[in-house]
This record gives sequence, C-alpha cells and structure tokens, in this order.
Amino acid sequence: MNRTAWAWASYDWANSAFPTVVSTFVIAAYFTQGIAPDPVTGQAQWGWMQTCAGLAVAVLSPLLGAVADAGGRRRFMLGLCTLVMVLATAGIWFAEPRPGFMPWALLCVGVATVAFELATVFYNALLPGLVPPERLGRVSGLAWGLGYAGGLVCLLLCLFLLVQPNPALFGLDRANAEHVRATALLCAGWMALFCWPVLLALPDPQGPRPGWAAAARGGLGASWAVLKRLPRNPAMARFLFARLFYTDGLNTLFAFGAIFAAGAFGMTVDEVIMFGIALNVTAGLGAAGFGLVEDRFGSRRTVLVALAAMTVLGAGLLVVQGKPAFWALALGLGIFMGPAQAASRTLMARLAPEGEAAAYFGLFALSGRVTGFLGPAVLAAVTAATQSQRAGMATVLVFLAVGAVALLTVRLPPGQR
Repeated sequence: MNRTAWAWASYDWANSAFPTVVSTFVIAAYFTQGIAPDPVTGQAQWGWMQTCAGLAVAVLSPLLGAVADAGGRRRFMLGLCTLVMVLATAGIWFAEPRPGFMPWALLCVGVATVAFELATVFYNALLPGLVPPERLGRVSGLAWGLGYAGGLVCLLLCLFLLVQPNPALFGLDRANAEHVRATALLCAGWMALFCWPVLLALPDPQGPRPGWAAAARGGLGASWAVLKRLPRNPAMARFLFARLFYTDGLNTLFAFGAIFAAGAFGMTVDEVIMFGIALNVTAGLGAAGFGLVEDRFGSRRTVLVALAAMTVLGAGLLVVQGKPAFWALALGLGIFMGPAQAASRTLMARLAPEGEAAAYFGLFALSGRVTGFLGPAVLAAVTAATQSQRAGMATVLVFLAVGAVALLTVRLPPGQR
C-alpha cells in the first residue's frame, strides 16, 4: 500500500481500541460489576444505553453522511466525531464505583458509542477514492486486520499496566477502582495518538463549498434521493437487506460469545480474557489474509465463504463439550469474523455511486444498526424458553444463514464482478 493507504488504515488501528476496551472487555464489565448495584441491573441499563445509541446512529448516519457529501467535509466530520469520541471516553475516568455514577457512565459510553459509529461512516466513505478499484479489497482487509491488532495491543497494555499489577502502578487507588477507570484514559490517549494520520493525509476535495445550512439542505435532499433511488438499484438494496441479518448475527456473537464461553464451558474470568485475546489474533490474521486475495476472489464471494464457514463451525461449537474442542473451533471461527466484516465494507465501496459514498455508507451503518436489537432479543427469548445457552446461541446461526441466502441473490454490475 502507498503512504495514503497506510494513513487511512491506521485509523482502524486507532479506533478499534474503543470497542475492545470499552464496549466488550474492561469498561462493560466494570459497569456491571463495579458501578451498578447488581449485575442484573447493570446488564439491563447497559442494554438500554446501547439501544438508545443504536437508534441515534440509525437516525443520524444517513443524514450526516449526505451532509458530508454535499458539503465536501468528510475529513472535518471525521475529525469532529473522533474528538467527541476521545473526550467522552476519557470522561469515563470520573465514573466512580458507586450506583450514583451510573447516569454519568452511561452518558459517556453512549455519546462515545454514537461518535464512534458516525466516525466510521465518514472513515469508510474515504475508501472508494483511496486506491484503484482492483485493490480495494486488499486495503480494506489489511486495515481491518490492523484494527484487530490495535485493539489487542491496547487491551494488553490495559491488562498488564493497569488492571493486573497489585499494588497498582502510578499510585492508582485500587479500592476506588482507579486502576480500572484509568483504562478509559489509556484508550482515549491511544485513539488521540493514532487517529491523526488519516486527518492529515486525506484532505477534503478542493473547490468552493456551500455553507453549513446549504449543505444541510443539500444533504437532506441527497439522503431522500438515495432512499428513493434504492429500489432502482437492486444489487445495493439486496446487499443492505442481507446485511441486516448477518450483521445482527455477528453483533450478537460478539456480545454473547464470552458469556457463552463462561457459562457453557465453565471458563474463569482470566480464561475468558485470554480467549478474547486469542480470538482477536485469529480474526486479525483472517482479515489480513483474506484481504490479500479478496480482490481476485471477489468481495461478495468472500463474505459468502466467511458466513458459510462461521455457520458450520458455530454448529460444531453448540455440540462439543470439552474446552480443547471449544478453543479449536472458536479460534477457527475467528479466522472468518474479520473477512465477513472487511469484505462487506469493500463490497459497499464497490457498489456506492461515485460522489455519494458517505451517504451510502450512512445507509451501510443504518443496515447494521436498525435491527440491532433483534438478535439479542431472539437469543434472550429462546434462552429463557428453553433454559439452554446452547439453544439460545443457535439463533445466531439462523441470522448468519438467512443473511448468506439473501446475499446469494445479489448480482453485481458487470464492471464490479
């Protein structure tokens, strides 16, 4: 890749620290176990916060994407969302381990989550003009691999510098959970340190720009026009429909995979963390490896292969009993998690009309969020009805399979095959 492509990919390395440290492993666990009065209340409140954030992203992402296209301000919008994400993440430091700090913690994480998702819209919209079309898959896959690696390195720093040392380093007060709260500061600093190359290397298009009011009017009109034209673009419409299902399956897998590992296989907290680290390694290697062959193999075909492999391996996970078999199948499944996501981004970049990338990536974000509640809700309902974690996790495979079948109906334009 050239320098510009490396600068773009470095943003994946930077911002992946947020979902790894805040949304999945450290801060999420701290909120449910340290701030909330009990884990059940904590999980419920965390779920409602994520629901509100998802609704905000669903509403804002298509609109702001169209505004960025109309005003030629993708880089500015990316920088603004990144700044908000960094500041809100750093604000988690002030959430002390007492129930009275629940609203503050939820506010900080919710704002940071919305900013993270919106920043991803503008970041992805920079991809189509970055390299020639025949190299989009390689760049997207390698960037996704860098993202897994960045999240992993940041998580390791949090664990070995802040969470595990006893007595805590830097004079942190373990009794007041400062060693855990400081991971938010480390995460914010990580993102601030590594997010800037893309803002310098990929300037917005030159030329006259409309004012913000005119850009907003143009963005609203463009967003509405994109929605009206969608039925006349069957490949795009079917792809977004397919992504509704398999992204629900992927997101549910990410949210409940560690819970399933702990409950069904009796893993301790340390084992779950090691499992998460190992899964990030295989997912990153898979994303980077498939990125090298995706342009020749095809983005749509890459997603289909990844979904099929995850469905088969996931079915195996539901029937095995021992930890060694679980580890082998789970790490094998991890190899295909990254390609399913990275190749989806590439496919979207190939399908988006020139000059409207941000608006269409807004729809891309919408398709990943608008039914984001469905996967967890179905899993919870089946788990409660059957009193079986394995039966609940089986619903993930249904979402992945339905998404794959829908994706089979997508026919790319001749120039994109």
